[in-house]
Amino acid sequence: MSDNEKVGHTGEVPTKESSLENKVQGDAPALDQAPEKKKREYKEMEHEKTGDLHAKVDMNTIQFTASDLYDKDKVDIEHVVMEEVFQLLQCTEAGLTETEAHERIGIFGPNKLEEKSENVFLQFLSFMWNPLSWVMEGAALVAIALSNGGGTPPDWQDFVGIILLLLINSTIGFVEERNAGNAVKALMDSLAPKAKVKRDGNWKEIESSELVPGDLIAFKHGDICPADCRLTEAIDVSMDQAALTGESLPVSKKLGDECFSGSTCKQGEVEGIVISTGPNTFFGRAATLVGQDNDQVGHLQMVLARIGTFCLVSIGIFVLLEILILYADFRYSYRRGLNNILVLLIGGIPIAMPTVLSVTLAVGAQQLAKHKAIVTRITAIEELAGVTILCSDKTGTLTTNKLTIDKENVKCYSQWDVEGVCLLAAYASRTENQDAIDGCVVGTLASPGLAREGIELLDFKPFNPVDKRTEITYRDNRDGGKVKRATKGMTGIIIELCSRNKTSAMEDQLEADVEEFARRGLRALAVAHEDVLGDDKEGQGNGFELVGLLSIFDPPRSDTKQTIDDAMALGVKVKMVTGDQLAIAKETGRRLGLGDHMYPAKVLKDGPEAGGKHANLDEMIMDADGFAGVFPEHKFEIVKRIQGLGHLCAMTGDGANDAPALSRANVGIAVEGATDAARGAADIVLTEPGLSTIVHAIYGSRVIFQRMRNYAIYACAVTIRIVVCFAIMAFVWKFDFPSFMVLIIAVLNDGTIMTLSLDRVLPSTTPDSWDLAEVFAYGIGYGFYLSASTIALYAVMNETNFFERKFGVVPYKGNDYGAHMVIYLQVAIISQALIFVTRSHGPSWTERPSVALMLAFCLAQLISSIIAGFGNWGFTQVSAVSGGWIGIVWVWNIVWYFPLDLVKFAMKRTIIAALQKRKARKIAAAATHDENGERLQRTASRHESLYSNRTNFLSRAANRLRGGAKISMSQNELQRFSSIQAQQSGAALTRAHSRPAA
Repeated sequence: MSDNEKVGHTGEVPTKESSLENKVQGDAPALDQAPEKKKREYKEMEHEKTGDLHAKVDMNTIQFTASDLYDKDKVDIEHVVMEEVFQLLQCTEAGLTETEAHERIGIFGPNKLEEKSENVFLQFLSFMWNPLSWVMEGAALVAIALSNGGGTPPDWQDFVGIILLLLINSTIGFVEERNAGNAVKALMDSLAPKAKVKRDGNWKEIESSELVPGDLIAFKHGDICPADCRLTEAIDVSMDQAALTGESLPVSKKLGDECFSGSTCKQGEVEGIVISTGPNTFFGRAATLVGQDNDQVGHLQMVLARIGTFCLVSIGIFVLLEILILYADFRYSYRRGLNNILVLLIGGIPIAMPTVLSVTLAVGAQQLAKHKAIVTRITAIEELAGVTILCSDKTGTLTTNKLTIDKENVKCYSQWDVEGVCLLAAYASRTENQDAIDGCVVGTLASPGLAREGIELLDFKPFNPVDKRTEITYRDNRDGGKVKRATKGMTGIIIELCSRNKTSAMEDQLEADVEEFARRGLRALAVAHEDVLGDDKEGQGNGFELVGLLSIFDPPRSDTKQTIDDAMALGVKVKMVTGDQLAIAKETGRRLGLGDHMYPAKVLKDGPEAGGKHANLDEMIMDADGFAGVFPEHKFEIVKRIQGLGHLCAMTGDGANDAPALSRANVGIAVEGATDAARGAADIVLTEPGLSTIVHAIYGSRVIFQRMRNYAIYACAVTIRIVVCFAIMAFVWKFDFPSFMVLIIAVLNDGTIMTLSLDRVLPSTTPDSWDLAEVFAYGIGYGFYLSASTIALYAVMNETNFFERKFGVVPYKGNDYGAHMVIYLQVAIISQALIFVTRSHGPSWTERPSVALMLAFCLAQLISSIIAGFGNWGFTQVSAVSGGWIGIVWVWNIVWYFPLDLVKFAMKRTIIAALQKRKARKIAAAATHDENGERLQRTASRHESLYSNRTNFLSRAANRLRGGAKISMSQNELQRFSSIQAQQSGAALTRAHSRPAA
């Protein structure tokens, strides 16, 4: 028996009519209406356009170009009659000459997907091309160029420090991106590297990239189809298209059918005429969808953009005030005013934010790797924490992609029991070189050896497209050496073959069982048996008797149901998106607890029915438990629409057909055993079977999200405390804090904050989202409070003699170098201590931080105290202070630290509570609109191009330097592909295994 039996044995998702397909007319009256119903249902499932269409326009008007040949508005080269295929491709069954092939390379291009590479230098520079970096770059220019005046040299110290910060940040981002996988390259590499082609009348082997439309190619069992082709010769051919279409079973092919590039020949030998190559193939068009909309700004990048805008606006306001007050009112010299502005620029910009978050995400990625989840794009971790909808492929993801006999559903029609029916079916199966059907049938036995134990094989007839069944003749040594026969195959064929003990009641029961299987999406395999009269294996039998009906299905993975339940408990809605048939999708959904509220793919094009409960397609997508019969562009569109409705969407998959949607999704997840194409397009690659790792990944991502949120609040608070504090001190006391000491504070703070990547935090039980209004509110509140602590210290120190009188320390007034050092130490300590408040939900001393964070904090404070005690740095206008002043600052900060928790609680009860109520009202209003049937409003993606790591300027420059060709698809072609391809080729692929042989 062959792999083709996957089609022939099952023939189709069993339907009521399949059991009656060859039934003699004039059976029971109850069946009078069956033929009409059978014809209607069968017609709906079969593909009836293969090889029987003609060009839609005059053939003479179609030019020999890719734009004309693949314009489905003119001709569908995948389905027209073969005579027109040869005419369109200007070739014969003898193939092409080398000269003709060379000319066609120039017309259609090579049979490969070009990899889009980037100039490495420009890629590195692009990480310095965003507003946060621009401000720091501007500050560096100010320090080295504009500061060169007033009789003083350039500010080399600030310049070198700023440049080092920029280089560290860019290097981390550059290394991260260079290590990311390239989805298009993975798709390209999965093309067959060699091809057997007929050139100049001789068969030869060439690189598959040299194939052109019109070439005559040949391949056989085990080979990968190197290009889209139409078959000119086909001998018992079945093709495995699972990686392209998600189908569980290989599909039989006959003369005139199309084979897709990247599909695997599971049986038979093929000769075919190449109709499309490279990006024009079904496979290539799926590759084109990968990375489409590559101007899409990442979610974390958008969040960073808004935080950056907040910081820039805050700095800009106070820089403007300093320019107006210090120069216009105080009549500061050029250099003195510039030094004050540098303090705000250097201290207010959270330049290390991308670096700190990258380290946090990278450490998180290492932690996820321990749970067998490899992260290929680390920013996807943040997006996974906020995912609200998980779109999952079925075959190989929710299910095992291994056909199984459901013994609980075996139907028995004679004296045979379930074990006996399974044993007879195993007799009629091959034990070597098995296909999927033989494997699952024999797999029902306790041991594969039982399929031949106690019998002597006399004759075996493998499956063929005509008989659509297998048959074994054997000697039963346990029954006195009697010769017997067993057969299994398509239900309609087997019931027609049976002649013994066939009653109307039994046929009615068979009909009901097949119909039940059809409703549940189970494929049926009928089994029959007869005794041979005499001892001759060719002898006549006493007539086949139907003994049983087996149900075949692709079972869910053992942990999938629990994984889905866990995901739902975390607030993540799971939707099945599969290329398999609707009935199968519904049955799988019921078994997994997903629900069976699913729709066929055609609704994505046609929309909801008029007068139905859904006002538009967006509502239908959100309400559905899943979609069946989908193709790459359908999955891509589903994900895009879900994102357009304001949701973060994750997509799991394992095949090349999933790659476009994996690429488009906020988080693409390739499951264990996925193809190179799927792994290349995914953001997270699982190395362990099943989806249970996703639950660990979601949980881990929410831990990481909390760490990033804590840092975001901290960064905003530090910006406010720097710009407000030093601006007010300059306005009130003309205090000139040295800019280099601000740089020291930034370096020590960022070194400590990086240990947040290992901090102990409690994850949320619901999807996380960036409530930036809340982040900014906390940042402003903390920033004002910390500013007050510094201003109060300087006021007491400058306006009174309290510290000298009580502690006997040397007084510091105005812009004394010692005063600069005291303020430096106070700002450095209290700013870092703030992180313990932002990281906790309750009192900061009740939630233990990680050891790494605590050690880093202590080390940073030790360094700050040593600098204060010994830092006589005249070049930056600071001098060492006594131990008494260091002690005063520490006590001062401790006194001011504890009320920080009170600030947090007060803000939670007032400002934050008000913000949350406003947010809740918006959600309630949106829900009310939805219930009233108003159209859901799609939220357009905010393209904040200024903050993108890729800018139009750099992209254009890179393209010019790169000089390589870029795969592109016109909008018209994309529309044709998404509509006609889905309507025609989609129907052929997803339902080809239900088509009878001609």
